[in-house]
Amino acid sequence: MKKIAIDMDDVICDGGYLSLINKFLNTNYTVKDINGYYMQDLVPREKFKQWNEFFKTQNLYDYVEFLPDAYNVIKELNKYYEIYVLTAYVLKDIPEFSGKFLEQKYNWLYKNLPFLDPNKYIFTTNKDIIKCDIKIDDKISNLNGIVETKILFSAYHNQNVKKEELEEQEIIWVNNWKEIKNILI
Repeated sequence: MKKIAIDMDDVICDGGYLSLINKFLNTNYTVKDINGYYMQDLVPREKFKQWNEFFKTQNLYDYVEFLPDAYNVIKELNKYYEIYVLTAYVLKDIPEFSGKFLEQKYNWLYKNLPFLDPNKYIFTTNKDIIKCDIKIDDKISNLNGIVETKILFSAYHNQNVKKEELEEQEIIWVNNWKEIKNILI
């Protein structure tokens, strides 16, 4: 059975960071307001220490939602493939909180994807060390490593990836989970 490694944030679920940032700043930012990879860059530098303290009091995964069709397609893929969730958990600005963040991720996965084996959750920041047949991620650099099929999931931060780069690295671009279903089933 072929192995699929699927990223969690911005691929299976999203919305948490932006919801927390808006709650903290009392704003109404949307993904169109984000100019880089890290949403927390929306927080003004002078408020960043308070933001980190606020973030530690919250469970990011209380604010996320499944991306459309993610649950049903992953459940169907699980019939044909060995599914692994491959997700980063070390927080760049507050690495000391990463253990608690990992716990939040684990609990969300366990509760919301009950058909997946929790022994197949892989928590790492260095995703290119994982060998699998198919990798689905929203960050192009996470598709490196030994992998047959690389699928880049469309996200707010990867809209500027050029077609030539995708072709050169043999990466398939998808906009949603229905496209993944069409490719893999």
